[in-house]
Amino acid sequence: MTLLTILLLAVITFTTRYLFTHPTLPITLNANAQKFLSYSAPCVLTAIWVPIIFAKDHQLVVDAASPYIWGAAIAIVAAKYTKSIYFTAIAGGVVFVALRIFSSY
Repeated sequence: MTLLTILLLAVITFTTRYLFTHPTLPITLNANAQKFLSYSAPCVLTAIWVPIIFAKDHQLVVDAASPYIWGAAIAIVAAKYTKSIYFTAIAGGVVFVALRIFSSY
């Protein structure tokens, strides 16, 4: 049942994306719809990273010793100044792992 669900979701996702990106299909979105949809990726990414960084055991955690917060902060600074996704991921990951190893968090 799980495999069937995954396959159906994959087909639905591919079909909906294909309909809007294939150049020969007569389906187009107006400017307002395109602008509205441009916010979907940041919203989804925010919904993914906020609970990872700020929640522990279903509780809000805003702790200066949190390796999650420090890793995210370094990643934000690295992204702003380098504009390199690789350097950003590596810098945030290294800080996170180092703090996890060397702290008792």
